[in-house]
Amino acid sequence: MNKNICYIVGAGENYGLDFEPERGDLVIAADAGLRRIEEKGIKPDLIAGDFDTLQYIPQGENVLRMPPEKDDTDTAVALKEGIRAGYTTFHIYCGTGGRIDHTIANLQLLAYLSARGMRGFLFDKDSVFTVFENTGLAFDKIEDGYVSVFSWSERSTGVYLENLKYELHDAVLTNSFPLGVSNEFIGKKSRITVECGTLLVNFPKSALGRILSC
Repeated sequence: MNKNICYIVGAGENYGLDFEPERGDLVIAADAGLRRIEEKGIKPDLIAGDFDTLQYIPQGENVLRMPPEKDDTDTAVALKEGIRAGYTTFHIYCGTGGRIDHTIANLQLLAYLSARGMRGFLFDKDSVFTVFENTGLAFDKIEDGYVSVFSWSERSTGVYLENLKYELHDAVLTNSFPLGVSNEFIGKKSRITVECGTLLVNFPKSALGRILSC
């Protein structure tokens, strides 16, 4: 099991690749995500996809070409290759802002990882999405900013939102009512936990470096 990060860059809206891979990290370009990576000057370890968006077939031993008709999206192919390589933490860039169905598919990939005891982060323009199941997410002191909590599973029970502007204690969230939208950090160490269920959480990019445990 690799404790480093697998970075996946897709073909969605490019809000900036604000990462610098370290030794041991894995960088995968999903289809036209190759353009994003090349613009940043990062060399991908793997290039995967059917390349219908890129509109040409890259050459090299690190190219995994898939047929256009397949069950997995190009991002899912990249993610499974990262899992196969032993990674458990995934940062997905350029996976939002384009087609809404692709954004939803990428949110589902976060749930796919969570169900397998892994963790994924999907980077949007100013915020980050993550999904976790039967566990929690703790933040250091964050002065302000919105944090939204949704039930990805049909029901999430034993939900606690602690030291946020609007607290919940042993609450039930469902996937048919957005009770947890637009909460706020208030400058205290905070925690979001669920005893039984799967939560989708959205928080500012700046808060990513303030995570204490997950």
